[in-house]
Amino acid sequence: MEKVVYDTAHSFGIDFSPGVASVAKPPWSNAPHRGRLERLILQLGAGKGSFSEVTGIPRSIGCIGNNSFILRREPMSVERVRELIREFKEAGGRELWLTNYDSVEYLVSMASYAVEIGVPEVYAVVLLEDLDEITPVEGVRFIAELEYSEENVQLLEAQGWLHGAIIMVRGSDLDELKGLKTAFQGEVYIDVLFPGSARRLDFNVIEMRRITSQTTEKYHDCLAGTLAITADGYALPCPLLRNHIVADAKEVGIKAILRKKRLKEFWKMTKDKVQACSMCPFKYVCHDCRALEYQATGEIDGLEYCQIVL
Repeated sequence: MEKVVYDTAHSFGIDFSPGVASVAKPPWSNAPHRGRLERLILQLGAGKGSFSEVTGIPRSIGCIGNNSFILRREPMSVERVRELIREFKEAGGRELWLTNYDSVEYLVSMASYAVEIGVPEVYAVVLLEDLDEITPVEGVRFIAELEYSEENVQLLEAQGWLHGAIIMVRGSDLDELKGLKTAFQGEVYIDVLFPGSARRLDFNVIEMRRITSQTTEKYHDCLAGTLAITADGYALPCPLLRNHIVADAKEVGIKAILRKKRLKEFWKMTKDKVQACSMCPFKYVCHDCRALEYQATGEIDGLEYCQIVL
């Protein structure tokens, strides 16, 4: 993935060096989609992050962050995880995101295997406090996750080998973040924390949601091309849409999952298919996180965090 400073970063006035790859949305949201498999988000455990499936995960990039989930059955075997990685490559997938690990050693071993068999882009998410356990591996794009603070940013700057960082920030801290300059040379993803209700929003959602993708009339800007598989083998359209299972990856392979009509329906869930958004003149330049809306409303087509409708 090339380093890009998107308009969202400039418009919000955040000055990083060399630049912010995304603000309040996954880095692929501004890219054009073509209706094919683009990325696999593969979870390697229940996770040990700060935010849990039980209490809700109020994060714009929580899909690739290290959260904490409930495993409903035994995790997949190491052999099955390797098979899925190989099948992903054979199906033409490009981006492999490994996340929610319980063991740094397991994370590194799976990332190394993916590089060995030729997966084009391999990303591995590591909690900032676990970086000391990591030995850099050629071809693996390690991403540190951290909560925003001056101290954590300084710790990040000392890790010149990192590909990038997910920086979690609360709305109340965004003004402080605007003028921040850092010597960190990797990609930076600003992960804005959403409150449980729009009534407690303390930042401009419209500014956060701005995107530039040219394919939003046909494809969902975030879900399109994405397949997620939990540590216990459930295939999902997004790691945070835990109740929307499209297949059992313990029983079927990647190619069979890609034939599932339900998965393709998520890929094509444009704003035209969300009733409350369908008549909005800004619908094609507004990033849409169905997972956050689902957590807030219990409806896949819910609309909680829209200051225009409100």
